[in-house]
Amino acid sequence: MGAMSARTQQSQSSNSSEPVHRAGFACFVGRPNAGKSTLTNALVGKKVAITADQPQTTRHTVRGIVHREDAQLILVDTPGLHKPRTLLGERLNDVVRTTWAEVDVIGFCLPADQKLGPGDKFIAKELASIKKTPKVAIVTKTDLVDSKALAEQLIAIDQLGKELGIEWAEIVPVSAVGHQEGVERSSSNKGGGGRGAGQVDLLADLLIPMLPEGPMLYPEGDLTDEPEQVMVAELIREAALEGVRDELPHSIAVVVEEMLPREDRPKDKPLLDIHAFVYIERPSQKGIIIGPKGKRLKDVGIKSRKQIEALLGTPVYLDLHVKVAKDWQRDPRQLRKLGF
Repeated sequence: MGAMSARTQQSQSSNSSEPVHRAGFACFVGRPNAGKSTLTNALVGKKVAITADQPQTTRHTVRGIVHREDAQLILVDTPGLHKPRTLLGERLNDVVRTTWAEVDVIGFCLPADQKLGPGDKFIAKELASIKKTPKVAIVTKTDLVDSKALAEQLIAIDQLGKELGIEWAEIVPVSAVGHQEGVERSSSNKGGGGRGAGQVDLLADLLIPMLPEGPMLYPEGDLTDEPEQVMVAELIREAALEGVRDELPHSIAVVVEEMLPREDRPKDKPLLDIHAFVYIERPSQKGIIIGPKGKRLKDVGIKSRKQIEALLGTPVYLDLHVKVAKDWQRDPRQLRKLGF
């Protein structure tokens, strides 16, 4: 850390060709399923935000951190902005706007395979009202379209900016290939371009110059500043939503009550005990979550345990219980208790 700040001071005091260290915050916005969390995970190289095919699944601001020798890019992942129907919805929207005003650069994610719709325009209008923050339009999922459709989408985004008075700092096509995000810059790479990590780096290369000069804001080993309990709860929630999204899209909240290392275990065979509650709104939803003879809940436990073990790097004993918290999405007291 000392060497880093010394180098920063040196770079600022000597001639301007010396490298400068930059550090700051970026956030990806876009309607649900626009590829925001996937992009965060690809840039950071580790699963930090949850990715799901259901709107509004990222309830918390998850920060992924990209470490470079000359920069630190901290990614803030906000919930999708949407027209609120409940108290929870309003609270999520407040979180989004506050975040936008505080970051150094905003990446607006627009999927290449879907024409710009009312949802995109709703967000773009909100973005237009935030004047100072640079905005990069990121065209995601470009592997799903041909070059003609991609060109049309790039023109449409440019046009949308002109209509609303948004000056895009860049318009960048990005493709999600397997678990890797590929990125090609429209101006310099007309072909399909290579795939993999190098292209993700290109997106970071575009965002970093927009950050202010300054020392590292987080220690080098940090990938996310989310408390581990919140990330564990997100993984359980993602597993619990799988297969029941149509029936209970937003009615699930997960609270990790405790995470404790099991006592009397040998050093080379640790075990972490995790006790968690899956909260639903109505008793009738209990059967859906638990499944016939408890099979669904058991599957949720197995799937999330594997992901938690991969995240924490330690064997885990997961104890899951389902509880009813009546109409929690509309009850301020319940929302506070569940961490919103």
